[in-house]
Amino acid sequence: MLRCLLAVLLLALPAQSGAEIRLLMIDQPACEWCARWDREVGVVYAKTAEGQRAPLIRSGIRAPLPDGIALARAARFTPTFVLIEDGAEIGRIEGYPGEDFFYGMLQQMLGRAGKPDS
Repeated sequence: MLRCLLAVLLLALPAQSGAEIRLLMIDQPACEWCARWDREVGVVYAKTAEGQRAPLIRSGIRAPLPDGIALARAARFTPTFVLIEDGAEIGRIEGYPGEDFFYGMLQQMLGRAGKPDS
């Protein structure tokens, strides 16, 4: 119930014109927590309010970053989820804390997106 309410509020936030927001998932083969995220969140992420606001892109931990993306520091754990706004990191989740905590943490980061000094 709370997650649904937060999703509705998130959708009601004004969209930032021109701001491109993406969620970068850094993973690696045989990562059991990456697989768990895929089962619990990944199958529906694109259909959620969060997924609409911050579409998912993926990169391997040893792969070069997608063009135009700069991280505050290298990822050391998988999965690592990095919220990117206009190519720059504005927040990250290291590891997968479970579905409820993941969405709560992501919603906090999305609340900072588009604001000065985010």
